[in-house]
Amino acid sequence: MKKSTFITSIAFAFIMLLSFNVSAQDFAKLNKSPMDAASFPSSYKESNKLVMITYSRPQLKERSLEKLAPNGKVWRTGANEAPQITFYVDMKLGNTAVKSGTYSLFTIPGEKEWTIILSSDINVWGSYSYNEANDVARMSVPATSGDSLEAFSIAFEKSDNGTHMHLGWGKMRIAIPFTK
Repeated sequence: MKKSTFITSIAFAFIMLLSFNVSAQDFAKLNKSPMDAASFPSSYKESNKLVMITYSRPQLKERSLEKLAPNGKVWRTGANEAPQITFYVDMKLGNTAVKSGTYSLFTIPGEKEWTIILSSDINVWGSYSYNEANDVARMSVPATSGDSLEAFSIAFEKSDNGTHMHLGWGKMRIAIPFTK
């Protein structure tokens, strides 16, 4: 009787081990708009960052930028969740002081200029719950053009007293000045 109980216990443990391994191998499919991050300074060797942004990178996939980010409407500035931008020091967007901390980045696209919005609302999906009352800073910046980019991209560049955050997608380019 003891031998039969031992064999039953071994068989049960083996079945449980197999069922655990099967469920442990279920991974989510890859996101079609993967998350990315950009920071300034961008070097991994530099630990004293001024700013970092986490965002999702949608692809054009033969669609027009105007359809994906319509002119005159608040846009989440990427895909999925609204990007979260963290300032590690107090900065300025235009003439507006922005305390160190984390904010959501929204934009309002336009043909000749884009409105940049920092919002105190964080952890928001898209721009569906955007609330203008929670704007921390707003600024309009000119829109320019460049070579076509398939994936929405963000990069930082050193400026005289801070950094410019560059947004690019399709042929659209904008530079957002953040100063200390």
